Amino acid sequence: MSQKIEFENILRRIEEISENSKKIYGAPLIIDPKTGVATWYDQREIKIRFLISIEKIKRFFEALSRGKILATKCVNTGEIMFPPQINCPRDPKNQIEWVEIPNEGELVTWTIIKVKPYSFSHHDDYIVGIAKISNLNINILAWVKCKDPNKLRPGLRVRLNIVKREPENYLIYQLEPLEEC
Repeated sequence: MSQKIEFENILRRIEEISENSKKIYGAPLIIDPKTGVATWYDQREIKIRFLISIEKIKRFFEALSRGKILATKCVNTGEIMFPPQINCPRDPKNQIEWVEIPNEGELVTWTIIKVKPYSFSHHDDYIVGIAKISNLNINILAWVKCKDPNKLRPGLRVRLNIVKREPENYLIYQLEPLEEC
């Protein structure tokens, strides 16, 4: 059973309990059977969709569509910032330039995501890792493409690739081991 279906089943059960408690208490309370603690169950559903301006970092997304991954670099401090940002935290002048990130690095750490946020519950379990990018003092967090997580190890050489993630149908960057994984 998928996590999404499990979650929907749990919600249905909570709805049933809530309806019964309204008859008893006149309110949608759920009483924890172990502790006796009462919890209010708000039955309003919240769906979140949002628009956020990316105008000042639009170049990052344009580069993704051309197969390049960009970061920003402070002209005065030399600090490279990824994900890109338009303000250098150490320089009030904020003179920023765009730089292309090398596409190889070393895996630092990773974890397998089994309990996913609802918005990712349609995906099978996935791996998220952090890689130190070659010649730069930056670490990048990204999904890791690997069929056998037992083959992952710190120091494993990885390539940063741009792929289209389904079913969302948009470009992301992900880490792919240079060895078979």
